[in-house]
Amino acid sequence: MLVYRGSSQVAHTATVLTIGNFDGLHLGHRALLARLTATAARAGLPAAVLTFEPHPREFFAPESAPPRLSTLREKLELLADDGVDIAYLCHFNARFASLTAAQFIDRVLVGALRVRHLIVGDDFRFGAGRAGDFALLSEAGERLGFRVEGMDSVTCDGLRASSSAVRDALQAGQLEAAARLLGRPYSIDGRVVHGDKVGRQLGFHTANIRIKHDRPPLLGVFAVEVSGLPGGPHHGVANLGYRPSANRVHRPILEVHLFDFSDDIYGAHLNVRFLHKLRDEMKFADLAALRTQIASDVAAARACFQC
Repeated sequence: MLVYRGSSQVAHTATVLTIGNFDGLHLGHRALLARLTATAARAGLPAAVLTFEPHPREFFAPESAPPRLSTLREKLELLADDGVDIAYLCHFNARFASLTAAQFIDRVLVGALRVRHLIVGDDFRFGAGRAGDFALLSEAGERLGFRVEGMDSVTCDGLRASSSAVRDALQAGQLEAAARLLGRPYSIDGRVVHGDKVGRQLGFHTANIRIKHDRPPLLGVFAVEVSGLPGGPHHGVANLGYRPSANRVHRPILEVHLFDFSDDIYGAHLNVRFLHKLRDEMKFADLAALRTQIASDVAAARACFQC
C-alpha cells in the first residue's frame, strides 16, 4: 500500500475513494473497504482511503477525546491487510478544519484526489461545522462527474458496529464482545525493550513492550496470544497498566510473560492479541504477595488455552 502525507497533492490517476478515521477498523469499516476494493477492481482504478492525523476529536477537544483503538501504524497495517492500494494521510489542523464543505469537494476530492467514485458511511459529515452531508455530495457528484454511494451501518448481536462500541466493550473487560465487533481479537503492536527486570526477580521473565498508546482503551491482566516470534503464535499472560506494586510508572506499559519461552527477544516487534481479561490491575502489600498473584494469573491464563 502506498502512503501519501497530505491531501493537496494531485493523485496520479483517478481514484475510487472512501473517507474516515478508521480507528480500530471494525466490521463496519471492513464492510466499507470490501465494497471499496470490489468497486475499484471493476473500474480498474486504485482503491484509496483518505484518513486523518490527529483524529478530529483530538484536535477540537483533546482533553475529552476518547482513547484510540489503534495507533497510526496499526491503522495503516490494517488498511493494507484489507486490500487498500493508497492511503492519503491528511494532517488535521486549523487550516483543514476551516475548509467549507464546498471547498473540501472542489479542492480535495476533485482537485487533488481526482475522485471518480466515492463511498461513505451513512453518518458521514464533512466541512467546517460538519455542514456537508450525503445529499450535498450527491449533488456535487452529478455536477462534477463522480458517483457517490452510501454504505449502511453494520450490526453485530443487535449492536451497531462502531469504534465507540468497541471501546466500550474493551473498557468493560468484554473482550469477546469487542472481538465480534472487530472481526478479530483486539491487539496492540510494539517493540521489546529493556525494562527494570522486576519480573525476573519475581521468577517470571517478561517482555517489556514499548507501545505508543498514551491512553490504551483497556487496562488490567489478560490471557494473550503473541505473534512476531519464531515458532509462534505463543500464549502468555500480560499486564497492561501502571504497575502500582513495583516501580509505578506514569505512562502505561505492556509486559508479557510467554509460557515455556526464554529466548532473548530484545528488539523484536510483536503483536499482542488480548483474548480474555483475568482481573483489574491492583496494588499488593509487598513483592511476595505480587509473586503469589502472578503465579495465580499464569495458572488462570494457561487454563484459558486448555478449554
